[in-house]
Amino acid sequence: MIEQTAERIRLLPRYLFAEIDKKVKAAQDKGVDVIKLGIGDPDTPTPGFIINKMQQEVARPENHGYPPDEGLKEFREAVAEYYERRHGVKLDPGREILPLIGSKEGIAHLSFCFTELGDNNLVPDPGYPVYGISTFFAGGSSQLMPLLKGNGFLPDFHLIPVEAARRGKLMFLNYPNNPTGAIASREFFKEAVDFAVEHDIIIAHDAAYSEIAFDDYRPLSFLEVEGAKGVGVEFGSLSKTFNMSGWRIGYAVGNAEVVEALYRFKTNVDSGLFKAIQSTGAEILTGPDMEPFVKELRQVYQERRNVVVNSLQEAGWPIEPPKATFYVWAPVPVGYTSQEFVAELLEKTGVVVTPGRGFGKHGEGYFRIALTVSKERLKEAMARIKDAVSFR
Repeated sequence: MIEQTAERIRLLPRYLFAEIDKKVKAAQDKGVDVIKLGIGDPDTPTPGFIINKMQQEVARPENHGYPPDEGLKEFREAVAEYYERRHGVKLDPGREILPLIGSKEGIAHLSFCFTELGDNNLVPDPGYPVYGISTFFAGGSSQLMPLLKGNGFLPDFHLIPVEAARRGKLMFLNYPNNPTGAIASREFFKEAVDFAVEHDIIIAHDAAYSEIAFDDYRPLSFLEVEGAKGVGVEFGSLSKTFNMSGWRIGYAVGNAEVVEALYRFKTNVDSGLFKAIQSTGAEILTGPDMEPFVKELRQVYQERRNVVVNSLQEAGWPIEPPKATFYVWAPVPVGYTSQEFVAELLEKTGVVVTPGRGFGKHGEGYFRIALTVSKERLKEAMARIKDAVSFR
Protein backbone atom coordinates (compact mmCIF):
# COMPACT_ATOMS: atom_id res chain seq x y z
CA MET A 1 0.00 0.00 0.00
CA ILE A 2 1.33 3.43 -0.99
CA GLU A 3 1.51 5.66 2.08
CA GLN A 4 3.66 8.51 0.78
CA THR A 5 0.80 10.67 -0.48
CA ALA A 6 1.56 14.37 0.00
CA GLU A 7 -0.23 16.04 2.89
CA ARG A 8 -1.93 18.46 0.48
CA ILE A 9 -3.64 15.49 -1.14
CA ARG A 10 -4.55 13.85 2.17
CA LEU A 11 -6.18 17.10 3.29
CA LEU A 12 -7.97 17.65 0.00
CA PRO A 13 -11.73 17.03 0.16
CA ARG A 14 -13.32 14.87 -2.48
CA TYR A 15 -14.42 16.97 -5.45
CA LEU A 16 -18.10 17.75 -4.95
CA PHE A 17 -19.36 16.56 -8.31
CA ALA A 18 -17.36 13.34 -8.20
CA GLU A 19 -19.18 12.44 -4.98
CA ILE A 20 -22.54 13.24 -6.57
CA ASP A 21 -21.68 10.93 -9.48
CA LYS A 22 -21.11 8.08 -7.04
CA LYS A 23 -24.54 8.55 -5.46
CA VAL A 24 -26.18 8.72 -8.86
CA LYS A 25 -24.55 5.47 -9.95
CA ALA A 26 -25.61 3.72 -6.76
CA ALA A 27 -29.24 4.75 -7.35
CA GLN A 28 -29.12 3.72 -11.00
CA ASP A 29 -27.69 0.33 -10.04
CA LYS A 30 -30.87 -0.15 -7.99
CA GLY A 31 -32.97 0.53 -11.09
CA VAL A 32 -34.02 4.07 -10.18
CA ASP A 33 -34.93 6.37 -13.09
CA VAL A 34 -32.59 9.15 -12.01
CA ILE A 35 -33.04 12.71 -13.27
CA LYS A 36 -29.70 14.45 -12.88
CA LEU A 37 -29.99 18.14 -12.06
CA GLY A 38 -26.71 18.30 -10.19
CA ILE A 39 -23.90 19.10 -12.60
CA GLY A 40 -23.82 22.11 -14.92
CA ASP A 41 -22.88 20.23 -18.09
CA PRO A 42 -24.88 21.40 -21.15
CA ASP A 43 -27.05 18.61 -22.49
CA THR A 44 -27.82 19.90 -25.98
CA PRO A 45 -25.32 19.07 -28.73
CA THR A 46 -22.44 21.20 -29.89
CA PRO A 47 -23.86 23.08 -32.91
CA GLY A 48 -23.14 21.76 -36.37
CA PHE A 49 -21.27 24.83 -37.60
CA ILE A 50 -18.71 24.29 -34.83
CA ILE A 51 -18.32 20.58 -35.55
CA ASN A 52 -17.94 21.24 -39.28
CA LYS A 53 -15.22 23.81 -38.67
CA MET A 54 -13.42 21.47 -36.28
CA GLN A 55 -13.50 18.65 -38.83
CA GLN A 56 -11.82 20.92 -41.36
CA GLU A 57 -9.15 22.03 -38.89
CA VAL A 58 -8.39 18.50 -37.69
CA ALA A 59 -7.75 17.47 -41.29
CA ARG A 60 -4.99 20.07 -41.66
CA PRO A 61 -1.58 18.44 -40.97
CA GLU A 62 -0.08 21.74 -39.78
CA ASN A 63 -2.46 21.74 -36.81
CA HIS A 64 -1.00 18.58 -35.29
CA GLY A 65 2.25 19.99 -33.93
CA TYR A 66 2.78 21.83 -30.68
CA PRO A 67 0.94 25.16 -30.60
CA PRO A 68 2.78 28.39 -29.79
CA ASP A 69 2.95 28.94 -26.03
CA GLU A 70 1.13 32.26 -26.29
CA GLY A 71 -1.64 30.69 -28.37
CA LEU A 72 -2.61 31.18 -32.00
CA LYS A 73 -2.69 34.78 -33.13
CA GLU A 74 -6.03 34.23 -34.88
CA PHE A 75 -7.70 33.08 -31.66
CA ARG A 76 -6.29 35.94 -29.60
CA GLU A 77 -7.43 38.43 -32.24
CA ALA A 78 -10.89 36.81 -32.27
CA VAL A 79 -11.19 37.22 -28.49
CA ALA A 80 -10.18 40.87 -28.85
CA GLU A 81 -12.77 41.41 -31.59
CA TYR A 82 -15.45 39.73 -29.47
CA TYR A 83 -14.69 41.90 -26.42
CA GLU A 84 -14.79 45.10 -28.41
CA ARG A 85 -18.03 44.15 -30.15
CA ARG A 86 -19.80 42.72 -27.10
CA HIS A 87 -18.43 44.87 -24.27
CA GLY A 88 -16.78 47.90 -25.85
CA VAL A 89 -13.47 46.81 -24.28
CA LYS A 90 -10.26 47.13 -26.28
CA LEU A 91 -7.64 44.43 -25.67
CA ASP A 92 -4.13 44.02 -27.02
CA PRO A 93 -4.03 40.49 -28.53
CA GLY A 94 -0.27 40.35 -28.02
CA ARG A 95 -0.15 41.24 -24.32
CA GLU A 96 -3.61 41.06 -22.76
CA ILE A 97 -5.06 37.74 -23.98
CA LEU A 98 -3.99 34.18 -23.17
CA PRO A 99 -5.76 31.02 -24.43
CA LEU A 100 -6.47 28.41 -21.75
CA ILE A 101 -7.25 24.70 -21.68
CA GLY A 102 -10.64 25.65 -20.28
CA SER A 103 -11.09 28.57 -17.87
CA LYS A 104 -10.94 26.21 -14.87
CA GLU A 105 -7.29 25.51 -15.64
CA GLY A 106 -6.38 29.19 -15.69
CA ILE A 107 -8.34 29.99 -12.54
CA ALA A 108 -6.65 27.11 -10.71
CA HIS A 109 -3.17 28.14 -11.82
CA LEU A 110 -3.47 31.85 -11.05
CA SER A 111 -2.94 31.35 -7.33
CA PHE A 112 0.45 29.73 -8.01
CA CYS A 113 1.51 32.92 -9.77
CA PHE A 114 0.77 35.32 -6.92
CA THR A 115 -0.08 33.56 -3.65
CA GLU A 116 2.59 32.53 -1.17
CA LEU A 117 2.62 31.04 2.32
CA GLY A 118 0.85 33.43 4.68
CA ASP A 119 -1.06 35.26 1.96
CA ASN A 120 -4.83 35.53 1.76
CA ASN A 121 -7.06 35.13 -1.22
CA LEU A 122 -10.53 36.61 -0.92
CA VAL A 123 -12.92 33.83 -1.89
CA PRO A 124 -16.71 34.08 -2.33
CA ASP A 125 -18.75 31.68 -0.22
CA PRO A 126 -20.78 29.95 -1.56
CA GLY A 127 -18.66 29.69 -4.67
CA TYR A 128 -17.01 27.51 -7.27
CA PRO A 129 -14.80 25.15 -5.21
CA VAL A 130 -11.73 25.71 -7.40
CA TYR A 131 -11.15 29.21 -5.98
CA GLY A 132 -10.47 27.91 -2.49
CA ILE A 133 -8.77 24.68 -3.52
CA SER A 134 -6.25 26.48 -5.73
CA THR A 135 -5.53 28.91 -2.89
CA PHE A 136 -4.85 25.95 -0.60
CA PHE A 137 -2.58 24.26 -3.16
CA ALA A 138 -0.54 27.45 -3.51
CA GLY A 139 0.03 27.65 0.26
CA GLY A 140 -2.35 30.50 0.97
CA SER A 141 -5.47 30.75 3.07
CA SER A 142 -8.99 31.73 2.06
CA GLN A 143 -10.63 34.78 3.58
CA LEU A 144 -14.27 34.00 2.90
CA MET A 145 -16.56 36.67 1.51
CA PRO A 146 -20.11 35.62 2.46
CA LEU A 147 -22.66 35.85 -0.34
CA LEU A 148 -25.94 36.45 1.47
CA LYS A 149 -29.46 36.87 0.15
CA GLY A 150 -29.88 40.18 1.97
CA ASN A 151 -27.06 41.67 -0.11
CA GLY A 152 -28.16 40.18 -3.41
CA PHE A 153 -25.54 37.42 -3.07
CA LEU A 154 -22.80 40.03 -3.52
CA PRO A 155 -19.84 40.31 -1.13
CA ASP A 156 -19.88 43.25 1.26
CA PHE A 157 -16.36 44.66 1.07
CA HIS A 158 -16.87 46.62 4.28
CA LEU A 159 -17.02 43.34 6.20
CA ILE A 160 -13.59 42.15 5.09
CA PRO A 161 -11.20 42.47 8.06
CA VAL A 162 -8.49 45.09 7.56
CA GLU A 163 -5.69 42.60 8.27
CA ALA A 164 -7.14 40.09 5.80
CA ALA A 165 -7.28 42.79 3.13
CA ARG A 166 -3.70 43.83 3.93
CA ARG A 167 -2.47 40.29 3.35
CA GLY A 168 -4.72 39.74 0.36
CA LYS A 169 -3.30 38.80 -3.03
CA LEU A 170 -6.26 37.74 -5.16
CA MET A 171 -9.98 38.40 -5.02
CA PHE A 172 -12.13 35.90 -6.89
CA LEU A 173 -15.44 37.18 -8.24
CA ASN A 174 -17.97 35.38 -10.42
CA TYR A 175 -20.94 37.12 -12.05
CA PRO A 176 -23.32 35.92 -13.30
CA ASN A 177 -22.80 33.74 -10.27
CA ASN A 178 -22.50 30.02 -9.75
CA PRO A 179 -24.26 28.69 -7.69
CA THR A 180 -26.69 31.51 -6.81
CA GLY A 181 -27.53 32.86 -10.27
CA ALA A 182 -26.98 36.39 -8.94
CA ILE A 183 -25.91 39.25 -11.19
CA ALA A 184 -23.66 42.24 -10.58
CA SER A 185 -24.11 45.89 -11.48
CA ARG A 186 -21.60 48.34 -12.89
CA GLU A 187 -21.62 50.06 -9.49
CA PHE A 188 -20.64 46.83 -7.76
CA PHE A 189 -17.74 46.22 -10.13
CA LYS A 190 -16.55 49.80 -9.59
CA GLU A 191 -16.64 49.25 -5.84
CA ALA A 192 -14.59 46.07 -6.32
CA VAL A 193 -12.02 47.92 -8.43
CA ASP A 194 -11.73 50.70 -5.84
CA PHE A 195 -11.23 48.12 -3.07
CA ALA A 196 -8.55 46.35 -5.12
CA VAL A 197 -6.71 49.61 -5.76
CA GLU A 198 -6.83 50.58 -2.09
CA HIS A 199 -5.48 47.24 -0.87
CA ASP A 200 -3.22 46.29 -3.81
CA ILE A 201 -5.25 43.17 -4.61
CA ILE A 202 -5.61 41.46 -7.98
CA ILE A 203 -9.17 40.72 -9.10
CA ALA A 204 -9.83 37.44 -10.91
CA HIS A 205 -13.30 37.60 -12.42
CA ASP A 206 -14.80 34.31 -13.60
CA ALA A 207 -17.21 35.17 -16.43
CA ALA A 208 -18.08 31.63 -17.54
CA TYR A 209 -21.81 32.46 -17.79
CA SER A 210 -21.54 35.84 -19.48
CA GLU A 211 -23.81 34.88 -22.39
CA ILE A 212 -26.40 32.79 -20.52
CA ALA A 213 -28.92 35.45 -19.48
CA PHE A 214 -32.67 36.02 -19.66
CA ASP A 215 -35.41 38.63 -19.89
CA ASP A 216 -33.29 40.88 -22.15
CA TYR A 217 -30.59 41.18 -19.48
CA ARG A 218 -27.03 41.30 -20.85
CA PRO A 219 -24.28 40.67 -18.30
CA LEU A 220 -21.41 43.13 -17.98
CA SER A 221 -17.76 42.38 -18.31
CA PHE A 222 -15.80 43.39 -15.23
CA LEU A 223 -13.37 45.03 -17.68
CA GLU A 224 -16.03 47.53 -18.79
CA VAL A 225 -15.47 49.44 -15.55
CA GLU A 226 -12.90 52.22 -15.47
CA GLY A 227 -9.65 51.05 -13.89
CA ALA A 228 -10.49 47.33 -14.07
CA LYS A 229 -7.70 46.46 -16.45
CA GLY A 230 -5.25 48.03 -14.02
CA VAL A 231 -6.14 45.61 -11.23
CA GLY A 232 -7.19 42.30 -12.72
CA VAL A 233 -8.17 39.78 -15.33
CA GLU A 234 -11.32 38.11 -16.53
CA PHE A 235 -11.68 34.42 -17.37
CA GLY A 236 -13.94 33.40 -20.23
CA SER A 237 -15.04 30.05 -21.54
CA LEU A 238 -16.74 28.62 -24.60
CA SER A 239 -17.99 25.64 -22.57
CA LYS A 240 -21.38 26.88 -21.41
CA THR A 241 -22.18 29.26 -24.24
CA PHE A 242 -21.57 26.82 -27.08
CA ASN A 243 -22.15 23.44 -25.44
CA MET A 244 -18.42 22.69 -25.61
CA SER A 245 -17.61 21.67 -22.04
CA GLY A 246 -15.55 18.68 -23.18
CA TRP A 247 -13.53 20.67 -25.71
CA ARG A 248 -11.64 22.62 -23.01
CA ILE A 249 -11.19 26.06 -24.52
CA GLY A 250 -11.14 29.33 -22.61
CA TYR A 251 -9.08 32.46 -22.13
CA ALA A 252 -7.75 35.00 -19.65
CA VAL A 253 -7.92 38.67 -20.62
CA GLY A 254 -7.00 41.94 -18.96
CA ASN A 255 -3.98 43.18 -17.06
CA ALA A 256 -0.86 42.47 -19.11
CA GLU A 257 1.35 41.74 -16.08
CA VAL A 258 -1.12 39.20 -14.69
CA VAL A 259 -1.51 37.59 -18.12
CA GLU A 260 2.29 37.42 -18.45
CA ALA A 261 2.66 35.72 -15.06
CA LEU A 262 0.02 33.14 -15.96
CA TYR A 263 1.69 32.61 -19.33
CA ARG A 264 5.05 31.94 -17.66
CA PHE A 265 3.48 29.42 -15.29
CA LYS A 266 1.62 27.62 -18.05
CA THR A 267 4.68 27.24 -20.26
CA ASN A 268 6.15 25.10 -17.49
CA VAL A 269 3.15 22.88 -16.80
CA ASP A 270 1.36 22.35 -20.12
CA SER A 271 2.02 22.44 -23.86
CA GLY A 272 -0.82 24.64 -24.95
CA LEU A 273 -4.20 24.16 -26.57
CA PHE A 274 -4.64 22.04 -29.72
CA LYS A 275 -4.35 24.40 -32.69
CA ALA A 276 -7.47 22.99 -34.37
CA ILE A 277 -9.56 23.91 -31.34
CA GLN A 278 -8.13 27.43 -31.26
CA SER A 279 -8.89 27.95 -34.95
CA THR A 280 -12.40 26.68 -34.37
CA GLY A 281 -12.77 29.00 -31.38
CA ALA A 282 -11.74 31.94 -33.52
CA GLU A 283 -14.45 31.08 -36.05
CA ILE A 284 -17.05 30.82 -33.30
CA LEU A 285 -16.29 34.22 -31.79
CA THR A 286 -16.15 36.13 -35.07
CA GLY A 287 -18.40 34.18 -37.45
CA PRO A 288 -22.02 34.92 -38.41
CA ASP A 289 -23.47 31.87 -36.62
CA MET A 290 -22.62 32.92 -33.06
CA GLU A 291 -25.43 35.33 -32.25
CA PRO A 292 -28.32 33.27 -33.70
CA PHE A 293 -27.16 30.16 -31.84
CA VAL A 294 -26.69 31.98 -28.53
CA LYS A 295 -30.07 33.67 -28.83
CA GLU A 296 -31.73 30.30 -29.36
CA LEU A 297 -29.82 28.75 -26.46
CA ARG A 298 -30.90 31.55 -24.11
CA GLN A 299 -34.51 30.87 -25.04
CA VAL A 300 -34.10 27.15 -24.28
CA TYR A 301 -32.70 27.85 -20.82
CA GLN A 302 -35.26 30.57 -20.11
CA GLU A 303 -38.09 28.13 -20.80
CA ARG A 304 -36.47 25.56 -18.54
CA ARG A 305 -35.93 28.17 -15.82
CA ASN A 306 -39.62 29.07 -15.97
CA VAL A 307 -40.65 25.43 -15.57
CA VAL A 308 -38.53 25.04 -12.43
CA VAL A 309 -39.30 28.39 -10.82
CA ASN A 310 -43.05 28.19 -11.46
CA SER A 311 -43.21 24.66 -10.08
CA LEU A 312 -41.25 25.50 -6.95
CA GLN A 313 -43.32 28.61 -6.35
CA GLU A 314 -46.50 26.52 -6.63
CA ALA A 315 -45.04 24.20 -3.97
CA GLY A 316 -44.40 27.12 -1.64
CA TRP A 317 -40.78 27.94 -2.35
CA PRO A 318 -40.01 31.67 -1.89
CA ILE A 319 -37.77 32.22 -4.91
CA GLU A 320 -37.45 34.69 -7.75
CA PRO A 321 -36.43 33.71 -11.29
CA PRO A 322 -32.69 34.21 -11.81
CA LYS A 323 -31.62 36.64 -14.53
CA ALA A 324 -28.65 34.57 -15.68
CA THR A 325 -26.77 31.23 -15.57
CA PHE A 326 -28.54 27.89 -15.97
CA TYR A 327 -29.01 27.35 -12.23
CA VAL A 328 -31.81 27.87 -9.74
CA TRP A 329 -30.71 28.46 -6.14
CA ALA A 330 -33.42 27.58 -3.66
CA PRO A 331 -33.72 27.30 0.13
CA VAL A 332 -34.20 23.88 1.71
CA PRO A 333 -37.32 23.35 3.83
CA VAL A 334 -37.10 24.03 7.56
CA GLY A 335 -35.68 21.15 9.58
CA TYR A 336 -33.19 19.92 6.99
CA THR A 337 -29.55 20.52 6.31
CA SER A 338 -28.82 20.86 2.61
CA GLN A 339 -27.20 17.43 2.49
CA GLU A 340 -30.10 15.81 4.33
CA PHE A 341 -32.62 17.36 1.98
CA VAL A 342 -30.70 16.37 -1.14
CA ALA A 343 -30.30 12.80 0.12
CA GLU A 344 -34.02 12.52 0.92
CA LEU A 345 -34.94 14.00 -2.45
CA LEU A 346 -32.86 11.39 -4.25
CA GLU A 347 -34.33 8.59 -2.16
CA LYS A 348 -37.95 9.71 -2.56
CA THR A 349 -37.96 11.02 -6.12
CA GLY A 350 -34.83 9.91 -7.97
CA VAL A 351 -34.04 13.57 -8.64
CA VAL A 352 -30.45 14.67 -8.04
CA VAL A 353 -29.69 18.24 -7.01
CA THR A 354 -26.60 19.75 -5.41
CA PRO A 355 -26.42 20.60 -1.68
CA GLY A 356 -25.52 24.22 -1.05
CA ARG A 357 -23.01 23.20 1.61
CA GLY A 358 -20.86 21.76 -1.16
CA PHE A 359 -20.15 25.31 -2.31
CA GLY A 360 -19.07 26.52 1.14
CA LYS A 361 -20.46 27.01 4.62
CA HIS A 362 -22.60 29.99 3.59
CA GLY A 363 -24.28 27.75 1.04
CA GLU A 364 -25.84 25.79 3.87
CA GLY A 365 -29.61 26.06 3.80
CA TYR A 366 -29.81 26.02 -0.01
CA PHE A 367 -29.69 23.60 -2.91
CA ARG A 368 -28.88 24.14 -6.58
CA ILE A 369 -30.81 22.88 -9.58
CA ALA A 370 -29.01 22.75 -12.93
CA LEU A 371 -31.22 23.37 -15.96
CA THR A 372 -29.22 20.95 -18.09
CA VAL A 373 -31.88 18.41 -19.02
CA SER A 374 -34.76 18.78 -21.47
CA LYS A 375 -37.87 20.75 -20.56
CA GLU A 376 -39.86 17.51 -20.55
CA ARG A 377 -37.49 15.88 -18.05
CA LEU A 378 -37.56 19.02 -15.92
CA LYS A 379 -41.35 18.87 -15.85
CA GLU A 380 -41.13 15.25 -14.72
CA ALA A 381 -38.57 16.13 -12.05
CA MET A 382 -40.67 19.00 -10.74
CA ALA A 383 -43.79 16.83 -10.65
CA ARG A 384 -41.94 14.24 -8.56
CA ILE A 385 -40.65 16.90 -6.19
CA LYS A 386 -44.06 18.52 -5.76
CA ASP A 387 -45.61 15.10 -4.99
CA ALA A 388 -42.95 14.25 -2.41
CA VAL A 389 -42.06 17.48 -0.60
CA SER A 390 -43.17 21.07 -0.17
CA PHE A 391 -41.60 24.14 1.35
CA ARG A 392 -44.61 24.92 3.52
